[in-house]
Amino acid sequence: MPGMTASELADAAFDLGLLNERELQEIWAHFGSHAVPLDALVQHLIRRGLLTNYQIDLLLKGRRTGFFYGNYKVLYMVGAGTFARVFRAVHQETGQVVALKVLRTRFSDNEKMVSRFLREGEIGKTLQHPNIVPIYEVASIGGNHFLVMEFVEGNTLRDFVKIRKKVDPLQATKLMIDITQGLRYAFERGIAHRDLKMTNVLVSAKGQAKLVDFGLAAMEEDESTDRTLNMRALDYIALEMAGGAQKGDPRSDLYFLGCIYYNMLIGRWPLAEPRDRSQRLGKRRFIEVLPIQDVDKNIPRCVAIIVNKAMQLNPDRRYQTPSEMLFDLGLAHRELSGEVVEERQLAARIEEQLPQEGAPEVAATVKQGTVLVVEANIKMQDIFREGLKRAGYRVLIISDPERALERLAQEPQVAQCVVINAQDIGHPAVEAFNRLAEGEETAKLPAILLLDQSQGYLLDEAKTAPHRPVHTLPITLGKLRGLIAELTRQSETGNVEARK
Repeated sequence: MPGMTASELADAAFDLGLLNERELQEIWAHFGSHAVPLDALVQHLIRRGLLTNYQIDLLLKGRRTGFFYGNYKVLYMVGAGTFARVFRAVHQETGQVVALKVLRTRFSDNEKMVSRFLREGEIGKTLQHPNIVPIYEVASIGGNHFLVMEFVEGNTLRDFVKIRKKVDPLQATKLMIDITQGLRYAFERGIAHRDLKMTNVLVSAKGQAKLVDFGLAAMEEDESTDRTLNMRALDYIALEMAGGAQKGDPRSDLYFLGCIYYNMLIGRWPLAEPRDRSQRLGKRRFIEVLPIQDVDKNIPRCVAIIVNKAMQLNPDRRYQTPSEMLFDLGLAHRELSGEVVEERQLAARIEEQLPQEGAPEVAATVKQGTVLVVEANIKMQDIFREGLKRAGYRVLIISDPERALERLAQEPQVAQCVVINAQDIGHPAVEAFNRLAEGEETAKLPAILLLDQSQGYLLDEAKTAPHRPVHTLPITLGKLRGLIAELTRQSETGNVEARK
């Protein structure tokens, strides 16, 4: 408001509820008069923490709205996109600092947009994981539609890298493990991100990476016109066109995970980013990406392999799930940390224990019974099959937990023990493990659930018992075989006792 006086500014702040009566009286008591320069009042308000620069700017422009959303008072704006703005805000009663994502006013009358925004917020609210920024509340008040989220003290990953120019491989790999764990959790619940970029990863002051804005990019793709569609949404469409994938292919998220890793290590985004829409949709951008080892020959091989695989243009040659990528990231992190080979993950541990060519085999004629293994990873299927077969077990491999349950329902005696590896399967593996405990014919069947070290959040969901243990990887093949033998022996002993 041109020509606003100090007194008018203070009165406006009071009328809107930004200042209370006690604060107003203290201000004038400090100056001893209402006739003070506007700049002097502004400096005093900011120095005392009574108002923020953002609030003062709005007041000076004569704004009467945008200061409060529900019980939250806006402190300042931290970001803005095509469809929404993000503010740092504080709860007026509890003092809790939060982030508010507010749908832009021009979309507030669009019923379809509002419904989708709120629905995606509700979906995001279900994602409770340490590496995903939580949504606490989804609200529509007075024609304003907003999400209440955790405010992460720290930086976006883009700013984190900008400050450092580039991130050393060990730290970059640790951050990638955080990001990929969050994505895997969402994938297990059928939710893709569709907007993976440096600004949608937040790095806390403690160095933990967190994903933000799940699902909201999909809304943008569905509802946008050519003019409003953001550049990253175009990148997803362009990638899927160039790679021959269907629109919405979840593996596209894996490609852009690779881009984020590349960006951290090199200090720039691997893809050219033209503003022209037709150029943005072109295949050439993806073909001309320089392999990371050509840009920096000092990049460790274990890291370059992961980046290159994640960024394969052909989606079938890319990582198929976050779990696959997480497995390799874990190995790379151990190698970069200088840890010994014995600390590697399950697959590597089992492989090194398989008999070498020409070595005497365990007598396969000694039948130990049948083990049903639920495993989605083809490489791991081969490892389980060979490792258990050489110990005298008959091995049934089923990749789908649902089909495994159907098989057991049809033939309860088909196996003497079940091993379910949740590394690639995730939450459905735990559900299958629990349903075995609930089945009349399978409740007493020995079953082993294997969880990755990063899947601790699944541990509390598992229905365990002495004959139904959960083991966190890594685990040696010898220990796994010994556990199977012990559980089946106890089961047989129990059955004999029951028959007596």
